[in-house]
Amino acid sequence: MSRKLFVNLPVSDLDRSVTFFTALGFTFDPNFTDENATCMVVNDDTSVMLLVQPFFSTFTTKAIADTGSHAEAIMAIGADSREEVDDLVDRALAAGGTPFNDKDDQGFMYGGSFQDPDGHLWEVIYMDQSQMPT
Repeated sequence: MSRKLFVNLPVSDLDRSVTFFTALGFTFDPNFTDENATCMVVNDDTSVMLLVQPFFSTFTTKAIADTGSHAEAIMAIGADSREEVDDLVDRALAAGGTPFNDKDDQGFMYGGSFQDPDGHLWEVIYMDQSQMPT
């Protein structure tokens, strides 16, 4: 059975987040979008719910992580090529993201990373299965 994944992330400015992720090529499901939240479509089985912080807080009694000093998670997105990794990271930085880690080149796996405007950590990974060590 295929399981859908919905990642929920708190954001301080929903419009800024939509503008940022639109610049990276993502689309949003209008059926799950209002002034409190939007549903960023990653693929048919994965979505990221961007929730304004007060609304996010209604789903948990825990404090929202301070992404300036703490990592709550690292979201990793697959890419089809090394060039796509570089392109997506470059677009993220041009759209207002900040660097996270240096590029990681392990031969069979290549990745880049960035922080979105709210400090959430993102990696973009390309894996060449034919080059994996055995």
